Amino acid sequence: MQPFKLLTFIGFNLLLASCGNTSKVKDSNFSITINSESSVVSNADTLNVEILNPKNLKIDSIQLSLDNKKITKMVDLTELPLGEKLIKVKVYYDSQFEVAIKKLTLVHRNAPKLYTYEIVNTYPHDISSYTQGLEFYNGELYESTGQYGESKLRKIDYKSGDVISNIDLKSSYFGEGMSILNDKIYQLTWKEDRGLVYDVNKFEQIGTFKYGQSKEGWGLCNDGQQFYKSDGTEYIWVLNSSTLAEESYIQAYTNKGKLTNLNELEWINGYIYANRYQKNGVAIINPKNGAIEAVIDFKKLKSEVTNHKGLDVLNGMAYNPKTKTLFVTGKRWDKLFEVRIIEN
Repeated sequence: MQPFKLLTFIGFNLLLASCGNTSKVKDSNFSITINSESSVVSNADTLNVEILNPKNLKIDSIQLSLDNKKITKMVDLTELPLGEKLIKVKVYYDSQFEVAIKKLTLVHRNAPKLYTYEIVNTYPHDISSYTQGLEFYNGELYESTGQYGESKLRKIDYKSGDVISNIDLKSSYFGEGMSILNDKIYQLTWKEDRGLVYDVNKFEQIGTFKYGQSKEGWGLCNDGQQFYKSDGTEYIWVLNSSTLAEESYIQAYTNKGKLTNLNELEWINGYIYANRYQKNGVAIINPKNGAIEAVIDFKKLKSEVTNHKGLDVLNGMAYNPKTKTLFVTGKRWDKLFEVRIIEN
């Protein structure tokens, strides 16, 4: 285990970086430097921050914050969420104050591990389904599909591919990801700024909800307490399960940078599994800080399905806790694959 890397502030020389780029507020007498020329820092690094005072003004006091959270003498970088950050210093002098800011990108210390898979079983899947979301609930498989005029919510017999129950969405809705919690199905729409709520037992719509800061609906999963929602960016929004308000977020980052186009989500054993749109991999994301700890390579899976004009990308995954296997399909794929993940 690596020792904790600490962010220590000593007097007016704030330990967050030593030398490097300087970010200045216009007409400010003060600026911040950090020890990374690109402003990209690993969560394994010790950052040194220094407040530059070229005019040697007499400083009365300073206030330092990171993402609007007051920082005391020590900050443990290993516990910080990854992504874009803002360091702000408020400097008081001569009965006035000025603010200096510095943008910072915090990336993960390790490169993602690479996982593969083995096919356990293959089942039929509706080749016309533009799959957006899959989820098991009480042993039953549910599916959300997309496209205007085609979007559906379904309960299916995964072994036969037969549709047990079906709800057609309004033609003005483009169905997206879905998740089930406390006997309610929550289904996203793409650009309509609206989620749909259903009674899982009666299989009928009982309500709607609006989005917050997230601009679109892509993927949705839950950990039994709260929801996680993707919007096609690197952001994963954390939703209150009672009010469905977006209360916080994480940003998905590797050791190199952010991972955008996060799409379908699945919660598996304490991690968020995220399919990346137009890609053949699934990222395994730490929900505490957004770190992408592993990637599953599904590149060869598409070659196992029937090739046809409407064939589209990998999308749709559901974890079956009874079998401890992952079920994977794609948009207009004629097969549903039960796979076991192999950690290389």
